[in-house]
Amino acid sequence: MNYTLLMYETTEDFAKRTDPIHKEAYAASWAHYVTALRDSGIVVSSAGLQSPENGTTLSRRGGELLVQDGPITETKEQIGGLIIIDVPDLDIALKWAARCPGSSVEVRPNLHPTSK
Repeated sequence: MNYTLLMYETTEDFAKRTDPIHKEAYAASWAHYVTALRDSGIVVSSAGLQSPENGTTLSRRGGELLVQDGPITETKEQIGGLIIIDVPDLDIALKWAARCPGSSVEVRPNLHPTSK
């Protein structure tokens, strides 16, 4: 069964990516986690995302398409990356999510399996 791990990060987490004091430790913690996932053979796909202010949001209101720079809403956490894993059940997906170095992780089953 495929599950998507949605990694949420705070504004401070995103800042650590480029902060000279924190970026090495931040990158190392994520590299260790991603390497463990890949070495296990369960990764179907993965991607880290740039910070929310680099995004563009499209929305429809009253039939009109609106384009806005940045995230949909200002929240305390934004999606910083995602990993699709292929594991037998939710319990195993949760065990992998628990190892994530990020602020919080949402584990969601995929509607349709993705092929490796």
